[in-house]
Amino acid sequence: MLSLLSGCSLFDLEDSENVEVREFIGGVAGDEPQAVLAARGILRSGGNAVDAATALYFALSVTLPSSASLGSGGVCLVHDAPKRKTEALDFVLRTPRIIPQNTDRPSAIPGSPMGMFVLHTKYGNLPWSQLVAVGERLARFGSRATRTLVNDLEPVAAALFEDASSRKIFADRNGNIVAEGSKLVQLDLANVLANIRVNGPVDLYSGKLAARLVEAVKAAGGSLSLADLRDFSPRWLKPAKYKIANRSAFFFPPPGAAGIVLGQMIGMLDVDDEFDDSSEVARLHLLAETAMRALAERQRWMTDDYQSREDPDKLVEPGHLRKLLSNFSLDKHTSPGAFNPRPAARPENPSATSFVVVDRLGSAVACELTMNNRFGVGRIAPGTGVMLAAVSNNLGRGPVSMGPMMVVHEFTRQFHFAGAATGGVAAPTALANVAARVTLSEESLRSAMDQRRVHHGGAPDTTYYEPGIPPEVIAGLTRRGHRVAATPTLGIVNAASCPEGMPREPDGCEVVSDRRGSGLAINVNRR
Repeated sequence: MLSLLSGCSLFDLEDSENVEVREFIGGVAGDEPQAVLAARGILRSGGNAVDAATALYFALSVTLPSSASLGSGGVCLVHDAPKRKTEALDFVLRTPRIIPQNTDRPSAIPGSPMGMFVLHTKYGNLPWSQLVAVGERLARFGSRATRTLVNDLEPVAAALFEDASSRKIFADRNGNIVAEGSKLVQLDLANVLANIRVNGPVDLYSGKLAARLVEAVKAAGGSLSLADLRDFSPRWLKPAKYKIANRSAFFFPPPGAAGIVLGQMIGMLDVDDEFDDSSEVARLHLLAETAMRALAERQRWMTDDYQSREDPDKLVEPGHLRKLLSNFSLDKHTSPGAFNPRPAARPENPSATSFVVVDRLGSAVACELTMNNRFGVGRIAPGTGVMLAAVSNNLGRGPVSMGPMMVVHEFTRQFHFAGAATGGVAAPTALANVAARVTLSEESLRSAMDQRRVHHGGAPDTTYYEPGIPPEVIAGLTRRGHRVAATPTLGIVNAASCPEGMPREPDGCEVVSDRRGSGLAINVNRR
């Protein structure tokens, strides 16, 4: 069969043509094409999903520092088929203990390098050095500026170029943003990656490299101490679980607050039992109404530091979900004033990246990474090449919009679905728009991904929709009482679906990157 590529950038990507293969090796989808191609290379080298995800991250640290530099943090869901286990890993950005009053650009404690090390140590197969070397080569010998990176540069270039180190990498000789396809060499970053390749992340968090980084962060106006680095530790968490027939849907728990929002949406659509047989008007009505309820409910259970006041599993119990639907009508929109607490408007950071990997054994990884702002604080720690992430706050910076999901057979542990999304407050609803069609209605992943989406956050009382929905469908929503407004896009999703189970039936698997972005998906099927 053929290797299927979707969402490529306009310029030629090396080795991105269709390729004949004789053995199924899995698939990968992500927002940045070069990193996806790097992950494909690891799968072809015999690596598993965690190996490929690790290499993909270190490639992203070079090719997409706007969301995934060595200074970033994030979350991952991992399903290990041989161990028949699904877990969540939290390595979100954390705030230094002390931020001096004269700090110019408060910066977060880097989480991703240690997070990926912990993930690989538990579930990876290939040598660590082989995986980090992927990013090191891109930094030392040059990567290409993809459309994904250029799109991130355009809104912030003026501020970013105030930093000499950033300007040296991302501006051309005339001081303009580098053009798509331009070669970017990052030697300082390559040297740091070489250290991580040889020593693991130990030196970055507690050795001489850590001391260098702390001093460089201070020179860049940031905030970091050796104690902050030394004490950073990723956390293994139990995912929230909801059963769909004989399958288990796993959702990232807090602090990835979007996971519970997503889980409640999928759960409400399932217990309502209307979604599969409904018209498109009714489906969009259901998606908008469940989104509003889940986001109103978030006001009750989420603390200021993104934790949950309740056991996450209880938040997705069928009985609780039915209570959330107690005032639902299939024919009428419910006013946000009917909820206590009411939904509240809050800024949410849309700057993040996601990826999904599945391997030939049916193991899978779904991750979301962020700098808490596009390019974090907008400065590179001098001499390290590390773009610094911004600290979390309640003004939109933090893990509130993070929450990948995974679906696995309850008894056989066959893999069926994984998805991750970005886009701020619309991230969980975007993934719900896709996952509901795939898991509840058995729609193909490609079709589900391409369907126009809706979102209702409750404040304001507006149902946002993507252009392209037929006028008669919009009219049907209006008749139900929805006040509607068009918006260009609602979220960017990456996902993998194996309807008949993986590894049992690999031929039906799809791995898809959202056409709303400029990413890449590679799906390689058995002959």
